[in-house]
Amino acid sequence: MSATRAATVAIRDAAPDDAVAACHVLRESITRLCVADHGNEPAILNAWLANKTPETVAAWAAQKGNSLLLAVEGDAILGVGSVTDAGEITLNYVAPDARFRGVSRALLSALEARAMERGNSRCTLTSTETAHRFYRSAGYLDDDAPTGGFGTAGGHPMSKEIVAES
Repeated sequence: MSATRAATVAIRDAAPDDAVAACHVLRESITRLCVADHGNEPAILNAWLANKTPETVAAWAAQKGNSLLLAVEGDAILGVGSVTDAGEITLNYVAPDARFRGVSRALLSALEARAMERGNSRCTLTSTETAHRFYRSAGYLDDDAPTGGFGTAGGHPMSKEIVAES
């Protein structure tokens, strides 16, 4: 990954009118990049995608106690992430064409920073099988055995102590 490629990505709060494009990124990322989790099984994939609608994403953008962040390059949304005020990261998905450009890492850093702004010293998340190695490389530790979800074997509960850089 070149620094110039990653440097063009900006992180900003999502607005309800970003919902259609953000929803598209979520659905494409899950469908195309998380095959290790859903195995192209229609029942599993449909269950995972069921709440990934523009209406739901717009509600997440407006939800109190939740921060929906976007990684953008110009007008294009490259990543979608979300963190609750309690420090739980609930989304971190990247557009397939933006994979391996540092977008997920930049988004994760912004989600952790938002969690710190909200008074948290720890972030928690449940990782997919696909993202498990990524989160471990970012300092997250497994908290328990995989829980599964939507009929998958994934669902790794993880956490990380977060501290402000000095």
